[in-house]
Amino acid sequence: MEFSATVIAVTGFLVISFLLSTAVGSTEDFIAVSNLRRKSPTASLCASVIEPSGFPCSEHITHTKDGYVLGLQRVSSSSGAVQPRGPPVLLIHGLFMAGDAWFMDSPNQSLGFILADHGFDVWVGNVRGTRWSHGHVSLSEKDKKFWDWSWQELALYDLGEMIRYIYSVTNSKVFVVGHSQGTIMSLAAFTQPDLVKMVEAAALLCPISYLGHITAQFVLRLVKLHLDEVILAMGIHELNFKSNLGTRIMDIMCDGHVECGDLLTSITGKNCCFNNSRIDSYLEFEPHPTSSKNLHHLFQMIRKGTFAMYDYGMWKNMRYYSQLEPPVFELSSIPSSLPIWMGYGGNDALADVSDVKHTLKELPSKPNLLYLDNYGHIDFLLSVKSKEDVYDSMLAFFSSLGRSSSY
Repeated sequence: MEFSATVIAVTGFLVISFLLSTAVGSTEDFIAVSNLRRKSPTASLCASVIEPSGFPCSEHITHTKDGYVLGLQRVSSSSGAVQPRGPPVLLIHGLFMAGDAWFMDSPNQSLGFILADHGFDVWVGNVRGTRWSHGHVSLSEKDKKFWDWSWQELALYDLGEMIRYIYSVTNSKVFVVGHSQGTIMSLAAFTQPDLVKMVEAAALLCPISYLGHITAQFVLRLVKLHLDEVILAMGIHELNFKSNLGTRIMDIMCDGHVECGDLLTSITGKNCCFNNSRIDSYLEFEPHPTSSKNLHHLFQMIRKGTFAMYDYGMWKNMRYYSQLEPPVFELSSIPSSLPIWMGYGGNDALADVSDVKHTLKELPSKPNLLYLDNYGHIDFLLSVKSKEDVYDSMLAFFSSLGRSSSY
């Protein structure tokens, strides 16, 4: 049975209305919806975020094999002293974020700044579709085809190209640091022999390969109501909460009709140490766009409990993969010689402890682990105590590898 465009649109509107009306967040994490309307910065990431804090920064551009133009930033120590660069480290952000996420707090709290001041050659990645990337060689962002990708392409094309570019510039293996979706991308990429051979080590914050045990109630409601499929059926291919459409929907729902608290806790789990007073500052840059197909792929993982490529359905799977089911990413194929550090939390509703243990069980190596019982999904990135609680452990892990005396 086929639904008309009108029925699909009405269904989507009702689903969105229901979700907003039933996802009232606590006032302690309140975010004013009107803040989402702030215009995105027009200057570069270097000029907007990094250089104002006194850190030298240069902009780089590279191209994926499917034509996307990615922005990379290279950050040096704020000391100003001329010294040899340490080993390169690539920072890979999470969903609805971009490279600015690593620099949102003060220089002594933000991982990007901390790594630079410890002598690392810091490279900041920005996946396709985010505001610090630069479009496509032939497609417009208004084209449906521009948004025809999921984290599968982000892992194999975007992250793959970033690693190759940094390796070619520095002639050195790369340390990879990922958060949330950045860890999905990393683990998938590390199953590819041609990519993992250019990686020195990995540090994964809130590591995700399986999503079958998430406890985030808001996300589970979205999954149950198949909102991802409704959005695609409505012809919405870009998810941009700073767009006119995105903010208009939120305004209609929240302007005198529904009490709209911040959804952060119901999405990520309760964050013990997130600085609520800086929310307005974060919203100057976040959230970044992603594709509806990407959301659909993530929801497939939740429904099916698999770490696999995008499921097109049986017949299209035969066309794309020559098999009825999408191929899985075999964590067992990640070389045991690759050093891995993982930080995960007991209050994380997305990178659930059960799923992290599933990941650990399939990895051939035994990663260095940091478990913080009171940490949620955002704490690992934006906790006011992240340096002491998280980053010092990560730095000790990197130092133990003995690559350089500068860190």
